Amino acid sequence: MKKNILTLIYTLLFTAAMAQTQRLSPRPEEVISLNGSWTFQHRYPIQVPGEWVMQGFTVSEGETAVYTRPLNIPAAWKGRRIKIRFDAVSSHARVKVNGIQTGEHEGGFVPFETDITSALNGKADTLTVEVQALTISDYLACTSQYAVHTVGGLIRKVSMYALPEVNLSDISLHTTFDALYKNATLHIAATIANESTMPANAALRFTLRDAAGKTVLQSSAGIMGKIAAGGQSAGNYQFSIRTPRHWTPETPYLYQLQVELLQQGKITETTISTVGFRQVNIQGNELLVNGKAVKLRGVNRHDVHPLTGRSIAAPLNRRDALLFRDANCNYIRTSHYPPSEEFLEAADELGLFVESEAALTWIQHGASPIWKLWDYKDEKFLPYMIQANADNIRAGRNHPSVIIWSLGNESLWSPLWEKVLAFVKKTDPSRPTTFHDQCWGGFNNAGSKADIAVYHYPGINGPAKAATSGRPVLFGEYAHLSCYNRRELATDPGIRSAYNAPLITFYDSVYHYKGCLGGAIWSGIDDIFHLPGGQIAGYGPWGPVDAWRRPKPEYTGMKKAYAPVKILQVQETNDYLQLTIQNRYDFTSLKDVKITANGQLLHAAIPAGATGTLRIPKKEHAPVHITFTDPRGFICAEEITGAATVMPVPRPVYALHYTENNGAVFIRQGPYSYTISKTKGIITCLRKGQDTLLQQGPVFSVVPANDDDGGKPNVAGETYQQNIYPLKNYPLYTIFAKDIKTTQSDAGIRIDMHVTYTSGSGRQSYLITPAGELITEYAVHYTGHDTLPYQYGLLLQLPVRFNHLSWKRTGALSVSDTTDIGRSSGTAMLHATQLNAVEPFGVQPSGLWKDDANELGSNDFRSTKHTILQAALSDKTGNTVQAVSDGRQHSRSWLQDGAVQWLLADYSNNGSEPFYGSPHSNGKINIRNKTLQGKLIVQLP
Repeated sequence: MKKNILTLIYTLLFTAAMAQTQRLSPRPEEVISLNGSWTFQHRYPIQVPGEWVMQGFTVSEGETAVYTRPLNIPAAWKGRRIKIRFDAVSSHARVKVNGIQTGEHEGGFVPFETDITSALNGKADTLTVEVQALTISDYLACTSQYAVHTVGGLIRKVSMYALPEVNLSDISLHTTFDALYKNATLHIAATIANESTMPANAALRFTLRDAAGKTVLQSSAGIMGKIAAGGQSAGNYQFSIRTPRHWTPETPYLYQLQVELLQQGKITETTISTVGFRQVNIQGNELLVNGKAVKLRGVNRHDVHPLTGRSIAAPLNRRDALLFRDANCNYIRTSHYPPSEEFLEAADELGLFVESEAALTWIQHGASPIWKLWDYKDEKFLPYMIQANADNIRAGRNHPSVIIWSLGNESLWSPLWEKVLAFVKKTDPSRPTTFHDQCWGGFNNAGSKADIAVYHYPGINGPAKAATSGRPVLFGEYAHLSCYNRRELATDPGIRSAYNAPLITFYDSVYHYKGCLGGAIWSGIDDIFHLPGGQIAGYGPWGPVDAWRRPKPEYTGMKKAYAPVKILQVQETNDYLQLTIQNRYDFTSLKDVKITANGQLLHAAIPAGATGTLRIPKKEHAPVHITFTDPRGFICAEEITGAATVMPVPRPVYALHYTENNGAVFIRQGPYSYTISKTKGIITCLRKGQDTLLQQGPVFSVVPANDDDGGKPNVAGETYQQNIYPLKNYPLYTIFAKDIKTTQSDAGIRIDMHVTYTSGSGRQSYLITPAGELITEYAVHYTGHDTLPYQYGLLLQLPVRFNHLSWKRTGALSVSDTTDIGRSSGTAMLHATQLNAVEPFGVQPSGLWKDDANELGSNDFRSTKHTILQAALSDKTGNTVQAVSDGRQHSRSWLQDGAVQWLLADYSNNGSEPFYGSPHSNGKINIRNKTLQGKLIVQLP
């Protein structure tokens, strides 16, 4: 009984405090922006929207930040109700005008409105917003903990508008279709508020226009009856719309709804909304949109910018939506709070499904330590949990892009969540719900009842497991990008390219299994903050797009994995290629997709979800470049197939001679000369004339796996910081060589030996051929302590002037962007740069991501080039050392200790990221007491 009374008290108190913020008026045509310069703490200028921390201010927990600015109310607004809308204040706001409180709101990342009319004096009006951060809503959402700094301030836009005293206080829209999904019904719930002192009559008129401006519907709702002073009148309206265009991500067709409020036959208020005709249902373990099962291929997205934090410029929202749409995403999960109005407008227009998540995170989860103190079942939290979901729904309900309400992130299900779910379903029964826990296994699985089951970070068997569920299963976070192996990534950005092939494999499995709804890659954008004072913080580089919005190597792989057109098989004849094509679009036939092969227009009429064939004429020995252009105007898939015949390049032949003494073997071959130490069996010098080409090597090397995250104290992995530095890698330390034998034959000069290292021993040989090849073979029994390798192979050391890298390689992607470090061929310059931190502080990069650099070299130069056919290092005079391979070796070069190190690896895996299992982790080995073998061919021009 006592518990019930306390719950009632908490609910009544919360309801009373929030009563005046429940309304969110439809925007009228005239709106005044209150963005810009405000006064902070009565003396400092501050920009709104914005975080105070990112502008150099500190406000501690429990303290109040005071924002003020003058209000200039247009004379034409006299006699009207003046409203101010805050699109987000973190995390508690108290609004005053001329010292009179007009509104209060708890909760960040959601809009609220306050009426300031009664507080205006008509002269020198002053708006004051008193803000506290780190209040209850911040803790329930882990807002500041997650961002690794206090997120406080007016973080989204502020606007002001005037409404007639009798006005539209609410409009809610949704659409349904008939059984054939041909004709539709537009459902409108409208509320009129009478904020005057007299009873009033009012009527509504609805006009629906298509994208070309043609009127589809015009209907008057008639008189709503007399509305008492201070009262409201609500009405529900249904209009039949014949054969409307459907809204889908593939065809994001938008209508425009104009709602006019009339009094005594005169229009007193007009508001305009967009309408997309779409209907969402669940049938068995599938999610249907407009009657068709869909697959969600997406990413998670935070609001983030290194210089402005969680408060981002409005145009950046559209840029994000465009970046992800053009990478073949059709879905965004708004982790872990509702998105801005600008982002939803972009999603509506560009075509993206949105799962809008309420700002509740890690309730009874180890990542949020406050729950060691608090009881997650305590009813006092329920009003705030309901409010977070109510605000989320209110902000996003009229957007067709929003198809799922997420109740919260990575929390433990409880009776409180049961009540939140019931509230959400009652408030908006037109959309399904998710709750981000684990729908199988023993961790964080308490039997949640949301419409869509969720699992985070499955392995490759996850899609098959999902198919056995009675509900659709969404991988709310999956395929985690490498992030926490921070020093490994600083050393070799090529780990990012290694992400791509496993992702393609993973999504193929997701697509295959019915019941596996899809997933959102973790994450979309690097979560990095450059805090005033020089500190770099956040979770770090976990997105296919960096925090400055430059695509990274994983962006290319994501676009490939999510491509709505997949070539399954290529059959080649002398005259044509026959392609077996899978159309992975949910709604679009390939007859609506522009297909070209070497510029020639082709046609295929393969329906959505079907597989068919396409025949392409070809010329003998010529590759065919096939492109598929989405109806929205971007290339969604492309392949190069039917590779050109590679003609062998004749090589010069040089006579070979050798001499030796007690210390070394000396070999001359035309302009080249080798010195091989008899003590250690190492090539200590290779020269061309007087120019040194090799300073040392090839020597066997093991690069240990390294998951060092930088060591910063943390509770949930938020360890990104400025003090993260790359690793040095060395060859095994050679103690001595013995049994050295030098022989000469028609094949060339061969030197065989047995080499002993501090951590192993084995055979190694050099063969120097008349064609200018140095062929090194090894078989090393490894006894070292670093038994879990990232790479192993032969390491060469070249003078620092060999700063130009070129390569050709095979790979999972036949086509890649010229700016991608994983491209199949290219060149890169060393451009090593000494940094004082993990990345340049506070500076917007002017170049491409591939050209970012640290002391080891540029991202492009120092990244592993996987599965090479050839790789070469050159100096500016044309001296070149080239390795050739069969596509099973990997090249990595970097600057270290005043020389260019060059590893030709016979083994390389995908790195040490702990959050991504199979298939990304496949292929890892333990080399303890194993004999490791390999072969390297180096060619000299």
